[in-house]
Amino acid sequence: MIPIVTPEEMAAIDAAAPAPVEALIQRAGAALARAALGMLGGGYGRRVTVLAGRGNNGADGRAAAGRLRHRGVRVTVIPADEAPAALPPAHLSIDAAYGTGLRRPYFPPAPPSVPDNPRRAAPILAADIASGVDGLTGETLGEPWIADRTVAFGALKPGSVLHPGAQHCGTVAVASLDLDCSTARAHLVTSGDVTGWLPVRPVEAHKWQTACWVIAGSAGMNGAANLAAAGAARGGSGYVRLSTPGLDSLGGPASMNAPTEAVGHRLPADKWADAVETGDQARFKAMAVGPGLGRQPATVQSVRELARRAPLPLVIDGDALTALGPDAAAVLARRPAPTVLTPHDGEYRVLAGEAPGSDRFAAGRSLAAATGAHVLLKGPVTVVAAPDGAALAIANGDARLATAGTGDVLTGLICGLLSAGVEPMRAAASAAWLHGQAAAALPAGPMAASDLLLALPLAWEDAANREAGP
Repeated sequence: MIPIVTPEEMAAIDAAAPAPVEALIQRAGAALARAALGMLGGGYGRRVTVLAGRGNNGADGRAAAGRLRHRGVRVTVIPADEAPAALPPAHLSIDAAYGTGLRRPYFPPAPPSVPDNPRRAAPILAADIASGVDGLTGETLGEPWIADRTVAFGALKPGSVLHPGAQHCGTVAVASLDLDCSTARAHLVTSGDVTGWLPVRPVEAHKWQTACWVIAGSAGMNGAANLAAAGAARGGSGYVRLSTPGLDSLGGPASMNAPTEAVGHRLPADKWADAVETGDQARFKAMAVGPGLGRQPATVQSVRELARRAPLPLVIDGDALTALGPDAAAVLARRPAPTVLTPHDGEYRVLAGEAPGSDRFAAGRSLAAATGAHVLLKGPVTVVAAPDGAALAIANGDARLATAGTGDVLTGLICGLLSAGVEPMRAAASAAWLHGQAAAALPAGPMAASDLLLALPLAWEDAANREAGP
């Protein structure tokens, strides 16, 4: 996993480093220069403009300038606070104006044009983070440049992972500078991580070893139940039971287009949590509740009873999150097994009483600490937070995932992984990564949630075959 540290945490790491600041600046400059030469395709005859501030970020840029000159690059260093409206033509611009500590709007000049082609802007390389991007939240201050590439020093910063900051930082590579970032509480999940977390079915496996129970759907909302059940099968569950309270899951409306492999099981419309408890619940390894379930008073009561008493790992999504509402912490306080909550921003507001805010790592951690559950906060970058403050970011998602039903597939995926014995933090993060990778495997263009089900096996294969990377 790639460490992510806040600007405050990075300052403490820098202060604790055995090397002096001057040495760290030279290491940062060397990393920038290497990246610049790679983008330039060589040194001689190339021109580079460095926009350098007064602080350490600017010092990093000036150190890079010195190294590039030794490689035959014609470098112009321009003080950021004295930059003219038009910068001289260059084959590359290095943004070393301001680092993660900037707190005021920044309005840089237009990027320089490429020599002999005034209509084409020079590519941009950012030092640590694009100037004008808040290092903690990813919010933009002013009108930052949009970098093609960023060299992050020591570790990633939340602002280069979260949007819109991530869009201004381009492709981000980390230069360790030999700094000790082992204290990082947040990490970016890579394909290599997921490869190590995904379950391997033993030779002597049978279906009940990884059985899960999905309780979802209502009249007119059978699609949510079906997508969740199919997602659970794709997540590694060997047996998926599907129940829609009050409807005949063995042949009635709730089973329309249901996965062929899902096994229907009747539950009453009222007090169905009691029916779950008195049934053969012990045969299952995980449960999911909520997609398309509805918000009738009887449903709300049963969701709460199930959440209080179910002795299995439980994924709570959709209408079940609304059923918990602001009482979520009290309802989940004595749960006998792990819980994964999967809110989008609107559901988060219902649970926490306020919107997540711009610091999404803090938002996820706050709800996880309050409820004792693992929280998967959905968004352009998914954040998974544990009650102890650990957090994982998954950034391989696709904007096409913002469509009806994809969250139901994700709920099923998490449940399937839990049933296969993956611990909650890794199950939630792996599911989010597979979810994003499945979307990436599909052809460009509009996508339906059910398309993900066909692509998920490809995502598993991709995780097994790829080198470690975001």
